[in-house]
Amino acid sequence: MLRTHLISVLSASVLLAGCNYSDAESAPAPIRDKEAKVLEKELKGKVAGEPRSCISNTRNVNAIRISDDTLLYRESGRTVYVNKLRSSCPGLTRGDDIMVVETYSGQLCSGDLIRLVDRTSGIPGPVCSLGDFTPYKKAK
Repeated sequence: MLRTHLISVLSASVLLAGCNYSDAESAPAPIRDKEAKVLEKELKGKVAGEPRSCISNTRNVNAIRISDDTLLYRESGRTVYVNKLRSSCPGLTRGDDIMVVETYSGQLCSGDLIRLVDRTSGIPGPVCSLGDFTPYKKAK
């Protein structure tokens, strides 16, 4: 009986922990030097285009975690998409968590959900929503 009660309490705590972030915790972590260098390298010599709501979800698209509210999607050596999430995704830049993207079409779209899952325990973390994708291409 005590074990069942303990499991129920722990389960409820985990669920609440995933949903109950204060404003301080939900503020995006500042971009660290390492990520700033990656961002600079990926966008060097490229200019921003018009934001898009969806991009191709091929195996060639690599996601790069820049900050708790910014992802880069490298489609090729020529195009990089910057995605500002609709809100901060605490822990995204830790990189330890598995990032599971739930798409509702054959593409990555604004509004699709990202779920972080602890790699070791399998405990789900925050759920975050993709924003628009701004393409960056080499200047002509």
